[in-house]
Amino acid sequence: MKTTLQHEWQAFWLCLGFISRIPMPVRIDYSQQLMNQSSMYFPLAGLVLGALYALGYQVLATFFPLVVSVIGVVIFHLWLTGAFHEDGLADAVDALGGGFTVEKRLTIMKDSRIGTYGTVALVGALALKVALLVELAPLPIWVVLLVTPALARVTPLFLMALMPYVTDTDTSKTKPVADTFPLPRLTVATVFSVLLAGVAVCWLPGLMMAFVVATALVGLLWGWQLHRALGGYTGDALGAAIVLTELVLLALLVAL
Repeated sequence: MKTTLQHEWQAFWLCLGFISRIPMPVRIDYSQQLMNQSSMYFPLAGLVLGALYALGYQVLATFFPLVVSVIGVVIFHLWLTGAFHEDGLADAVDALGGGFTVEKRLTIMKDSRIGTYGTVALVGALALKVALLVELAPLPIWVVLLVTPALARVTPLFLMALMPYVTDTDTSKTKPVADTFPLPRLTVATVFSVLLAGVAVCWLPGLMMAFVVATALVGLLWGWQLHRALGGYTGDALGAAIVLTELVLLALLVAL
């Protein structure tokens, strides 16, 4: 029988493997419960990804100008994650922009093809991310790349805890993650993220306030939009929440 430590170790690697292409070096005794509990590790998995982005940027910045290095890191991010969350953003915007009923929006969201709304949202989000990172150049970019992927992954946890999941298809990849997300694990993930922001504020003044405001702003506004349009959230909506939170967080850092 697995110990608690073994269970959590597997949950972490399952989470990292779910949101990225990083291979899992441990054997996973997969279950829906383990997949559900792995959501607690979204911020920690984001920190692992952030460490790779920070390292990649430092290497690129040794040989290339700032803009080239930032674009290179963004491309590296898209490859490492398989554009997982960006795909969610495109699908969610397509659905909310092109559907007039809940059923039609959910149908559009499941469609693998990308439409005009999704294309515009995707291109705009990527361009804005590059622009914001370049504007943050007076600050240590490697720290920004390190912590923002972790902090941006808190928002979907609140959406999962406070809203119903509205996609019933058995083929959904997110349903095991979404069902009955426990509040104690949400608390652990939030505390971890707050501590991370508290440490990083030494390099990024105003980070704590930007983190709290970005999480609350996207959580409330995006959550309200999802409640109004869908009556709950989907996996694509969670991916969109991550992208939106990261953009708002970067924008607030630039403003501050």
